[in-house]
Amino acid sequence: MSSAHGSGTFGPRSAVGLKRGRVSGADAAAQRAENAEAPRIPHLLPRIFALFSPHRNTLIVTVVLVLVSAALSVVPPLLTQRAFDDGLFPPGGAPNLSVLGVLVALMLGVFLVNALLGVWQTWLTATVGNKVMGALRVRLFSHLQAMELSFFTKTKTGVIQSRLQNDVGGVATVLTNTISSILGNTVTVIAAFVAMLLLNWQLTIVAVVLMPILVFAQRRVGQVRARIAGKTQESLSDMTAITQETLSVSGILLSKSFTRQQNEIERYAEENRNQVRLQVSQQMSGQWFFATVSVFLSAIPAIVYLVAGALVFNGTTDITPGTIVAFTTVQARLIFPLLGLMRVALDLQTSSALFARIFEYLDLEPAISDKPDAARVPSAGAGRGRVEFDRVRFAYPDARGDARPTLDDVSLTIEPGQFAAFVGPSGAGKTTVSYLIPRFYEASAGRVLFSGLDVRDLQQESLVSHIGIVSQETYLFHATIAENLRYAKPEATDAELIAAARAANIHDTIDSFPEKYDTMVGERGYRLSGGEKQRIAIARVLLKDPPVLILDEATSALDSISESVVQAALDTASHGRTTIAIAHRLSTIVDADVIFVVDAGRIVERGTHAELLARGAVYASLYARQITASPLSAADAPTP
Repeated sequence: MSSAHGSGTFGPRSAVGLKRGRVSGADAAAQRAENAEAPRIPHLLPRIFALFSPHRNTLIVTVVLVLVSAALSVVPPLLTQRAFDDGLFPPGGAPNLSVLGVLVALMLGVFLVNALLGVWQTWLTATVGNKVMGALRVRLFSHLQAMELSFFTKTKTGVIQSRLQNDVGGVATVLTNTISSILGNTVTVIAAFVAMLLLNWQLTIVAVVLMPILVFAQRRVGQVRARIAGKTQESLSDMTAITQETLSVSGILLSKSFTRQQNEIERYAEENRNQVRLQVSQQMSGQWFFATVSVFLSAIPAIVYLVAGALVFNGTTDITPGTIVAFTTVQARLIFPLLGLMRVALDLQTSSALFARIFEYLDLEPAISDKPDAARVPSAGAGRGRVEFDRVRFAYPDARGDARPTLDDVSLTIEPGQFAAFVGPSGAGKTTVSYLIPRFYEASAGRVLFSGLDVRDLQQESLVSHIGIVSQETYLFHATIAENLRYAKPEATDAELIAAARAANIHDTIDSFPEKYDTMVGERGYRLSGGEKQRIAIARVLLKDPPVLILDEATSALDSISESVVQAALDTASHGRTTIAIAHRLSTIVDADVIFVVDAGRIVERGTHAELLARGAVYASLYARQITASPLSAADAPTP
């Protein structure tokens, strides 16, 4: 094993967050389909308002700013009319510079005020939106921490991450983009329409007739562009998936071991070619989009000029040059708010769907929770560390109704300080026993008792704090060894870390690394061997110092040399504690005080190794098969 390198001190493990990313440019039809799949949450609107209610005063100020800013946006065109008609081209002929100076000053003032209001509004919406988003993200994360284990076994990790990152991350944009845009666009359209009527009602009719053509053209081009953008995003996702699959430690090992690197390169290159093609298409569609809008933005004023000229020529109106310039300016300001309002229904539907998906998770009731009067595990007493099963029956929540229960009528007692082992065929229910003791799952019938008390009457946090678990698959954070150890006891001193590591037979190995306890272990501990990871996990449990220790096939994935080293560490860890070992290799539990043989969800045998061999039943058959399959260990096998 090559040593890992790291830096830092024996500090607490720092949290590592995921960057939030949202897929943009989704096709409206696809977005509507996604919204339709959103859960139906009762009283959704009042609950959304409740999220923002702590910021009520700030939101009122924001609404006022949006309304004032939108209304002010149509003032400059009206001032432009007066600047042309009264300042540049007054009835007397010569420009009236004093009037023109006042009007220009007013226009500049309006522009400045509007810009400042926009900055203020953006700061308020960003502050409120991100505060609500942050509070909601922590609330959802806390709620998920309280969910039972079965929720995570039946829910994809990516779905959970999407709720936390994408859905919650979109909360800020609801206020910044959706609500503010709807309010601002509505006021702008109304104000612009009124201003156009005041300027000239005949030209307003022309503009109203032409505007739907522009909106339709923009929408068609926009839909094409959105579809291409969606395909581009899918292609990027595929490239990301290929990268994650092939450039992870496991992926690299797999491709190298099967000499498939060239195949992976070709697969990535093919997707990259598709991405290049889509990027070009997206840029060209964007160019077509802006070209179309540009043509119509230029065409409508030109048509307005033509109609205005015809009206003046026929003497049907006394329209002035200032009116024409002001009218076309107002009309240009009307287009994009109008396009925005056409998406109001979809934007509101999308925002509602986003909140519905969040509330769906927040409304999940944990299947396992503390009673109001739940007690703490007694810190002392003769029965501290005793584990009992009283006619326990258990079936997993997603099991078929006619399926055999995983555990059926299981009764047993493990005394404090006793070393108890559970053995049996795969799928017999051994690991399920280890899940029921810390109440990761709830027994369907019967009672599980810990230190003489029903686990349902105990605070789960107190219960789990008295239990240490070492599983077959050790999980280490991408952090230093010290930080991984301190996960069990954040306030542990360096001396305590070293003492736990010595007891787990890993201190000398850690001490040989250049960075010692500040060595980075790599993602999931990949920079350490299997045996080293297991011994660090054992040291972490020893640092917790629980009265009950559960070993779930802790050495089954190790080679014989690593197993012997880890087994020695486990023997040290088990001393003076109630130890429950789920064993696949029977050679590791021959010294157990009591061995429970589980078959088809029932305890079919119990006793010591010698007693069970003498009985010549299920355990003896399992043991004989393992000795036959592993002749090298037969010489060392104990005799009854």
